[in-house]
Amino acid sequence: MFQWSKKVVKSVTFNPGVADESLLALVESELEKQPEKTFSDLCKEALWQSLCVPESVKPAPKTAAIESVEQQIGKLQNQVAELEERFFAKESNRLEAMERHILQLSQQVAQLAIMINERPVIQPLIPSPSVVEAVNTPAYSAHTPPQEVDPVISRLSQFLDDF
Repeated sequence: MFQWSKKVVKSVTFNPGVADESLLALVESELEKQPEKTFSDLCKEALWQSLCVPESVKPAPKTAAIESVEQQIGKLQNQVAELEERFFAKESNRLEAMERHILQLSQQVAQLAIMINERPVIQPLIPSPSVVEAVNTPAYSAHTPPQEVDPVISRLSQFLDDF
């Protein structure tokens, strides 16, 4: 038996006669009606029909397979577009939420800075040496009793001096 290579090219010759010219005209008009088909596709279909090959053995037409693949590609492209829209919407919402949180944190940091600047500086709990000396030495010594001057007595003392 003769072994063909994977791709075999056979030629078809159309002679200058009425029958061949009319057949060639029909082939050309059919190719214009179905631009997705080639001359090779038409020849194969004609051979399948002329050799009476059952439909179950014939390969599926190429155009139906291409249309099916194109439909699947279209569906996948729509699904990808929907996924992108949902993803970008979700990420946009997350970005806006993060921006709001950053703004809130910035405001809180600013408020803390204002509070720190307004609050007086607290002295350390370790006393300085001058404070320690002041605590150890009493303000009133035993020699001088504390003198409290009452304003009423100071006014009355003027009258007593006159007496």
